[in-house]
Amino acid sequence: MPEKLLKSISGIRGVVGKALTPDIVLKYSVAFGKYCEGGKIIMGRDTRKSGEALKRAVIAGLYSAGCKVIDLRICPTPTLGLAVKGLKASGGIMITASHNPAEWNGLKFFNSKGIFLNEKESGKFYSFAEKGACCSGRNKPGVICADESWIEKHQQKIFNLSFIDINKIKKKNFKVVLDCNNGAGSKIAPELLKRLGCQVIELNCNLTGEFVHKPEPVPENLTLLSKKVKQTKADLGFALDPDADRLAIVSEKGVPLGEEYTLALCMEFVLSKKLSDVVINNSTSMVIDYIAEKYGVKVFRTKVGEIYVSTLLKKVKGVIGGEGNGGVILPESHYGRDAQVAIALVLQYLAENGKKISQLKQNLPQYHFVKDKMKLSAVFEKRLQIYLKRFSRAKINHTDGVKIEFENSWINIRKSNTEPIIRVMAEAATLKEAKNLVVEAKKDLS
Repeated sequence: MPEKLLKSISGIRGVVGKALTPDIVLKYSVAFGKYCEGGKIIMGRDTRKSGEALKRAVIAGLYSAGCKVIDLRICPTPTLGLAVKGLKASGGIMITASHNPAEWNGLKFFNSKGIFLNEKESGKFYSFAEKGACCSGRNKPGVICADESWIEKHQQKIFNLSFIDINKIKKKNFKVVLDCNNGAGSKIAPELLKRLGCQVIELNCNLTGEFVHKPEPVPENLTLLSKKVKQTKADLGFALDPDADRLAIVSEKGVPLGEEYTLALCMEFVLSKKLSDVVINNSTSMVIDYIAEKYGVKVFRTKVGEIYVSTLLKKVKGVIGGEGNGGVILPESHYGRDAQVAIALVLQYLAENGKKISQLKQNLPQYHFVKDKMKLSAVFEKRLQIYLKRFSRAKINHTDGVKIEFENSWINIRKSNTEPIIRVMAEAATLKEAKNLVVEAKKDLS
């Protein structure tokens, strides 16, 4: 297991007890409290078993920096983002490692707007931590209180969205299988679905933190959900990652749509209601380009990372954006990925269209996406340059790592923000072509 702490635009992450220890968490929490000038800080955590111990270290650090700490306890990451903005806090800390394996944990840092720190803010904050920021005798001790009202407020925010007609969804009485993998989504998603009039079949919807399958909601990890959807003849299945900001969908046939199609379906629906340019990351499916062209709007692509997408989305005044990992950003709600918002949008689309979820997907281009990863070796950069010489006539995009673009396919090779690995992903018109692009790249780069 990697023992090096990962620091990026997505916060810090590491294997608990190795790269991530209570003293490391204390160090970064004190630094964040100093960075926020001892202001009001909102904190929460997902269900990981290490979360409670690390929470105590976070509280100790913020308390020593003179902060007022409001603890939301177990909650989704998007809930915390809403609370930071709603309570006019100076910032927020979410204790989560998102889709990483169970032995990992980490801290996501929010600014006063309820979104992640941007590059400039992260640079300033990390400099505080590197200098060993600590409390001074002039600081007054902080205060700590709990506030678990934001799950309800989060739901109400969704019910009040202009795109959502609760009564129309309720009339359909959808049967939905929900797999929260015993993560933070268990605290909100089952109740949300019930309040939308759905028959909910709960699968791993406890707050135990016992991940029944690998945390990332990609097709190969959704076999239990797929089987349950088919077995119960449900209309569809939903799967969330541990901190409930990403959503994957399984069709009524028990077939995962692929997390790329979560954003595609939501975007198709929203743009049919309101036109605007859209923002996605550089690794998101070409199906978004098809949808944008259909509605006559522009597509802007950014580096991988929620903050990059949300920042540009705000700048271009887009109505929807996100990342192809199942992360949907709807500015009317807030500028953060939100699986709960995605659930509501998908159900509204189904309610209004009257078709099965598999049919809605079939109405879109059927691209095939292959996602893989490999170890980051000492010779990676050298071999990458040799590999790129093979594609002298192709379009090389350096927005994030390298993306080699062909007429109807592409491959993206980049260092991960959240794990010590190289991500290799490709998309093409056929699964064979996408697989070949990935296999050949890994062979040449290993």
